Amino acid sequence: MTLSTDELVAAAEKIKALGASAPIDGRDPINQPMINNWVEAMGDGNPIYVDENAARAAGFDGVVSPPAMTQVWTMRGLHGERADDDPTSQIFELLDDAGYTSVVATNCDTTYHRYTTPGEEVSISSALTELTGPKTTGLGEGWFFTIRNTWSVGTEVVAEMDFRMLKFAPKTAAAQPDPATSYDDLDPSKMMRPNSSRDSAFFWEGVAAHELRIQQREDGSLQHPPVPALWKDKTEQTDYILAAGTGTVYSFVVHHAPQVPGRSLPFVIALVELDLDASLRSAGPGVRMLGELRGVDPSTVAIGQRVQVEFLDFPADSRGDAWSLYAWQRIDESKGIEGDK
Repeated sequence: MTLSTDELVAAAEKIKALGASAPIDGRDPINQPMINNWVEAMGDGNPIYVDENAARAAGFDGVVSPPAMTQVWTMRGLHGERADDDPTSQIFELLDDAGYTSVVATNCDTTYHRYTTPGEEVSISSALTELTGPKTTGLGEGWFFTIRNTWSVGTEVVAEMDFRMLKFAPKTAAAQPDPATSYDDLDPSKMMRPNSSRDSAFFWEGVAAHELRIQQREDGSLQHPPVPALWKDKTEQTDYILAAGTGTVYSFVVHHAPQVPGRSLPFVIALVELDLDASLRSAGPGVRMLGELRGVDPSTVAIGQRVQVEFLDFPADSRGDAWSLYAWQRIDESKGIEGDK
C-alpha cells in the first residue's frame, strides 16, 4: 500500500484520537522472589528492596520494589500478544504498509510517581502521542513516533514512560562485507549499531581501538555503563582505566526468541564480572558488563566460567562508517581462549 505523507499523517491522527488502550494487568502481582533475582542480576545493593528492617529505617512501611522494575511487572512473556487496541501494533502496521519496515528505539523518558510494594498489581495502558516525518536519517528515510506507557495500581498512576522509536525504509545499496571481517552468525547490515553519546563516546572509541575502557569517577571508583561526568567541564573527556579484558561469568541468559536483526538464534548474553587489580578493587565495587558470549554451545555455559573480551570489526556499508563491537569468548585455562567446535 502506498500512502502519501498527508494520508499517513491522517491515519496516525485517527490512532491518536482513540486515546489510551484499555489497561492490561501484569501476569503476577509484585513479588519478592522476582525482586531478588532482578537486584542480583543488576548488582543493585540498595537494602530497601530486600530487607524489611532497612526499608522501615528509610521511612517505608516495608520492602519496596525498584522503580526501574515497573516495566517488568507488565511484560507479556515469550508467547504474549498485544491487545487489538494497542497503539504500537497499529502504528507499526501503518508504517509497515507504507514501506517503513525496519525499526530502532531512539530514547525514552520515564517518570516514577511513587514506589510500589510486593502484593500490588500493576496494569499498563498505552497511547500514541506523536508522529513526525518523513525524516532523512543515516539508516534511511523514516518516521519518529512516541508511545506513552502509563502504569497504574488500581486507578493511581505510579509511572509513565515516553518511548520514542524510528520506523524507516532501509537503504537498498549495501556494500559487501570484507571477508576478513565477516562472521558466519552475524549480518552487520541488519544489526543495530551502538548509540554513542558525548558521555559514552570514550568507551566506543576504545572498542574501535580494541581497548576495554571503564569510566573512573572523581573519587577513583569505577562505573559502567558510563554516566555523565558532572564533576568535569563538558569540554573535557571522562577519565577511564583500561581493563585487562578478562573476567568471570556472573550470570547469563540464552536468548531463543524473538529474532534479533542480524543475529542467529539461539545466542548467549553473559553478565561478566571483570578482573581488576588490587588497587582498583580497593577503590570501590567491581564492574560487571553485559555482552554476547560467542563460540559456545549454550548448554555448556555456567556461572563462574572464565572469559576474555573479543572485538568484532565490521566494514563500512550504506548505513555508515566501519564500526566495532565487543563480545566475550570462553577461556580454557589449559589452552587459552576456547570456542566450541
